This record gives sequence, C-alpha cells and structure tokens, in this order.
Amino acid sequence: MSTHDAGPAAGTSAARSPEYRVAHLQDRLASGHLGELGVRTEVRGETVLVHGTVPSARCREDVLSTVREELAGLEVHCDIVVSEPSSPDHAEELS
Repeated sequence: MSTHDAGPAAGTSAARSPEYRVAHLQDRLASGHLGELGVRTEVRGETVLVHGTVPSARCREDVLSTVREELAGLEVHCDIVVSEPSSPDHAEELS
C-alpha cells in the first residue's frame, strides 16, 4: 500500500499560495462537468494568467466563474477564446 501526501493543511501559508490555488483550479477545470483541458494557467509573479480555447460562450462563462471562485483576491488576467464551429455565411471564391 502506498501513501500520498495530502498536501498542506488548510490555513497554512502553503495552502494559500498562488501556486497551490492554481493547481486546485486546474484540477477543478479538468474534472467534473467542465472537463476543460484546453485552458492553461500560469503564475507570473503576483499575477495569474488564464488562457486557452473553449468550445462555447457558455463554457467560457463556466470557466470564468470557476476562476473567480478559486482565485478570489488574486490579480487574474483571462484570455479565453471561444471557437464555436459555424458554417460559412458565403461561398468561397477560388481563382
């Protein structure tokens, strides 16, 4: 049987560190109903950058809501692009 470190106890300085909170955010984004693996997070000094591509505007709002919950109190820059596939609105002219 193997044992794993459960991580820092809640309330400790390590549990409140931006890196720990970002790791928890990544876990939430990858699991559950979001299952969003196209979003990346990076800690850059005192700022967290959240970037990537999601399939719909609704998914983007869900990701942003989760980011706000997990990273409250941190400076966060979000660059999340929606790539909704849609049919062309006109024919392409080839020459």
